[in-house]
Amino acid sequence: MNCTKCGNPLDAGAKFCTKCGNTVQAAPVQAAPDLDRTVSVAGNGPIPTAAQYQAPQPQYQAPQPQYQAPQTNVNFNFNQLKNSTWDGEVLDTIVNSIVASLIISISCGIATPWAVCYMMKFIIGHAVIDGKRLSFNGTGGDLFGQWIKWFLLTVITCGIYGFWVTPRLYKWIAEHIHTEG
Repeated sequence: MNCTKCGNPLDAGAKFCTKCGNTVQAAPVQAAPDLDRTVSVAGNGPIPTAAQYQAPQPQYQAPQPQYQAPQTNVNFNFNQLKNSTWDGEVLDTIVNSIVASLIISISCGIATPWAVCYMMKFIIGHAVIDGKRLSFNGTGGDLFGQWIKWFLLTVITCGIYGFWVTPRLYKWIAEHIHTEG
């Protein structure tokens, strides 16, 4: 900016001219541009003002999952089991459990197969399914051979085979359950 009287160049923010002492008038403040009017650029048409401008909305839509669970048809009627029951008594169950525990304790576990068979004969013998009473025909002697085999395999494998003993025992019990009549 220069002095309006002598033309001397002025420092930025000077209030007086250093050559002639003329008072420097502050530069007029320019008004802010009008943001509400439309400006036109040659050949491109009008440019919208800030008030008129709207940001484009995203057009992306997440895909919807197409998986449907398979339909299963289970045609099991629980009303068919109306003739199924267990007719054992509480006192009988307690007495038989105590006897089986004594058999195991007195024999230091060696007679466990006989105690298992004793309890299975009691439990299975009181079960009725579809009006037919079940029976258990396994013996301690039959289970003892399996028991020794399972024990040795568990020892040899450092206990790993022990995980298979319970399912094998259940399978052996199930193979010895029959219906009477």
